[in-house]
Amino acid sequence: MKIGIDTFGCIHGRSGLGSYLLSILQNLPEIENVEYDLFGPEMDRFTYQFENTSYNPLNIPDSLAAERYWHHYRANKFARKNGYSVVIYTAATKMLPVSFKTKSVAIVNDIISNRIKNGDSWINRQIKKGLSKVDCIIVSSECVKKDLLEIGCKCPRIEVVYSGVDHSLFYPSQSLIEAPEILEIKPFAIKRPYIIYAGKMENSDKKHVELIQAFTKFKQNTGLPHRLVLAGADGPYSDEVHKAAFSSPLASDIFLTGYFPHESFAELYRNADACITPCVDDGSGLSVLEALATGVPVACSNKGAFEEVAGDSALYFNSDDVDQMAECIEKIITDTDLRQSLNKKAILRSKDFSWEKCASETIKIIQDLGR
Repeated sequence: MKIGIDTFGCIHGRSGLGSYLLSILQNLPEIENVEYDLFGPEMDRFTYQFENTSYNPLNIPDSLAAERYWHHYRANKFARKNGYSVVIYTAATKMLPVSFKTKSVAIVNDIISNRIKNGDSWINRQIKKGLSKVDCIIVSSECVKKDLLEIGCKCPRIEVVYSGVDHSLFYPSQSLIEAPEILEIKPFAIKRPYIIYAGKMENSDKKHVELIQAFTKFKQNTGLPHRLVLAGADGPYSDEVHKAAFSSPLASDIFLTGYFPHESFAELYRNADACITPCVDDGSGLSVLEALATGVPVACSNKGAFEEVAGDSALYFNSDDVDQMAECIEKIITDTDLRQSLNKKAILRSKDFSWEKCASETIKIIQDLGR
């Protein structure tokens, strides 16, 4: 059995989806008579290099339009030519064929209903058509599955496989020594204490602006010395976020890192006083899971998959209610008993999730399709 794995649309491993793919590939089970063949941009030949996989580079311009064109007109022929039994389309909500000659699986980790309703109509029709005709969709939560059904996706098989946590990287602090006042994570030097939000500035549903407003109220109400660290790459909504940060009366306490290496997030979480995640379109809860694994107290949106994956190990708020968010930040920072309770619950909850489990369940579904 030869499984083709599409790496297009993962921003060369430098995105949440790229991190997801890398984590899956690092934990692919070795199964007799199962071969993993990756395909994607020429420049990613060494990005996704693993012992039990091969990489098939394609000379396609590094643009979303060119990659979508290839998926629309060339992907089926490529899959047949390479003898794939099943193809996994990792960035299925960005690019996907509208029909399939080879058994195919789409990965969907985000809530996409708003994008389908409000985005480019032709592209969205093509994505929706492809998602309805693919043999199986693997989603990261029941929340995403419900969202797909609500937009009229007619795929006959939608399977939930939760994302994992790399526990060798994301773990609680083992040191009894008090953390330094300045956290040095090259090329950054971040002054403590701080609260952290990790997320690319993609759209208004990430709620960066509302968090900046809530943080400003929290600081004005308490006078506490905390800083707000927004760790994530710029995106289509970055101008709005930068404008909100610079216009805040507490702009000097707001630090925007830009792209932040995924392997450094663990240290960033461990040294934070809290992780605040207001995003309302997150279908996997991965950033929250990683924060939980480090034991940092977490407060997050009551939308998306967060309540599903975090359970009672986090606090929840309405991301559209800035006052409520500010009160939640104050509570999670100042209530010592609550912080200790969340710390214990977070570590236990995170142990239910692993990339080994995620990869194994994913491949079992693929094998079943390929029979």
